[in-house]
Amino acid sequence: MVKSKTKVNYGSAWTATAVMRVMIGFVFLWAFLDKTMGLGFATKPGAAWLDGVSPTTGFLKFGVNAQSPFVDFFHGLAGNVLVDWLFMLGLLGIGMALILGIGLRVAAAAGTALLVMMWAAEFPLKNNPIVDEHLVYAAALWVVALSPRKFSLVSQWLQTPTVKKNPWLW
Repeated sequence: MVKSKTKVNYGSAWTATAVMRVMIGFVFLWAFLDKTMGLGFATKPGAAWLDGVSPTTGFLKFGVNAQSPFVDFFHGLAGNVLVDWLFMLGLLGIGMALILGIGLRVAAAAGTALLVMMWAAEFPLKNNPIVDEHLVYAAALWVVALSPRKFSLVSQWLQTPTVKKNPWLW
């Protein structure tokens, strides 16, 4: 075994992880903003949640793979107000938690659930038999949730009485 005399500096890796955390957070937050206001990217103006349009119906009716073993389940969720609210609050909460660097374990668990459901809706996958971007994002959520929290509000977050009483909120 060869020993290296170079001292390893993990600071750059943790900085890159923090940047990745904020970028993924912006993916979730942007989806929330676009679906809420119809900013003209994935959601056309006039077709936003604020316009009374369901933010989940389009995907649940037309985005689900017709060969998915879960197609009937996902089609059955289309237009459900509770599903819309849970989805939108999930996008907002996950996005803000990642950007601020707080509540990352909860955000990772919620984000993984959301992403795995989206993965299941598209299964069987067209370009890879098992892995797509939904699973990659889910894995990345856990990397950032379990990493040191550079560029975050974690110090202030950990001082709040609610978080002190509930370590699962770390």
